[in-house]
Amino acid sequence: MFDPQTLVVPDGTRMEERTIVVDGGAIIGGGTNIEYGIIADEITVGEHVKIYGEVSARSDVYIDRRSEIGGTVRANGDAHLGEFTKIDGKLAVAGNLDIGDHVSIKDGFEARGWITIRNPIPLIIFLYLYLSELIRSGKDEEVERALNDLFSDDSDSADTPVMVLPAKSRITLSAIETGKPAHIGDDCRLQGNIRAESVAMGSNTTLFGSIRAKDITICENCTVHGNIDASGNVSIGSGNHVLGDLRAQAINIHRSTVVDGTMDAPSGIVVEDTASEVEEARKSEAVGKSKEVGTPKEVGKPETEEKVEVKREKDKKHTRSGRNRGREQFAKPRSRRDKRSRAKGHGRGPRYYVRGRGAERR
Repeated sequence: MFDPQTLVVPDGTRMEERTIVVDGGAIIGGGTNIEYGIIADEITVGEHVKIYGEVSARSDVYIDRRSEIGGTVRANGDAHLGEFTKIDGKLAVAGNLDIGDHVSIKDGFEARGWITIRNPIPLIIFLYLYLSELIRSGKDEEVERALNDLFSDDSDSADTPVMVLPAKSRITLSAIETGKPAHIGDDCRLQGNIRAESVAMGSNTTLFGSIRAKDITICENCTVHGNIDASGNVSIGSGNHVLGDLRAQAINIHRSTVVDGTMDAPSGIVVEDTASEVEEARKSEAVGKSKEVGTPKEVGKPETEEKVEVKREKDKKHTRSGRNRGREQFAKPRSRRDKRSRAKGHGRGPRYYVRGRGAERR
């Protein structure tokens, strides 16, 4: 069940050059102005709604009284037009057409089914008359069955994505404005500055505009081409990119989020990790501590190649020094005269060398 007091943009919604494409239905509250066209499965338009573009429904379309459509209206199913509805284009209906009085269609209409020209009874009045007649006739079982059909929670309908625009909302070429909370789904591509009571954005969504609300929550891997300004708190998940400034009373942001501008939060900024990243960091820290403590060397454990090479070089050095010390016995001893002259400082005296290969200089 949808909430008429919340602006809902379902998953996969795209705002193209002059058209809003919805992968589901669309419910537009009374007094709403939309400077785009709409393409959706089933479209319901309230009273005093003005849509500047075309309205194309993959199934049925219902337009309440005194609404204005600035382009063509197409319906692959049935079409219901209230009184004083104005269409500045053509009306093409693949099914039946139920049309009220004083309806203006500029370029004419075409309907392949039945055409009924009358003032349609409002749905709530029709249900009241229908149930009253059943109760008067004493058909309690049919009344209970009708109420169950009307108010039962159908899982298939609950899973169907629906775009909901509360009453008196505005969607222009530069802004998406409502006085109610706004919920943006996943994988959306939107254009315009969002102004709402609060904003909750899903994952993998791109917004070409800024966000201003009381509280703002952004999930993962979103891109905002503008500033984020909140009078309350801001919570931003991992992998996001904000191409502007970030201002709020308090900011809770993931360390992987990139903010091109400045961040200002009088109550503080908290940089956090996800639960999985914290658990992974704890595991790596525990592994590092275990390596620092070390384990006793096992008996008979082979040495590494580096240690063997160092030991081999030391053995070679000791071998060379021992061979040279053995050859010192073949060197000629210095004379007493030479020793006396060196003691008096008359030079070093004659030097002797050991004849042979590998001898040291004396």
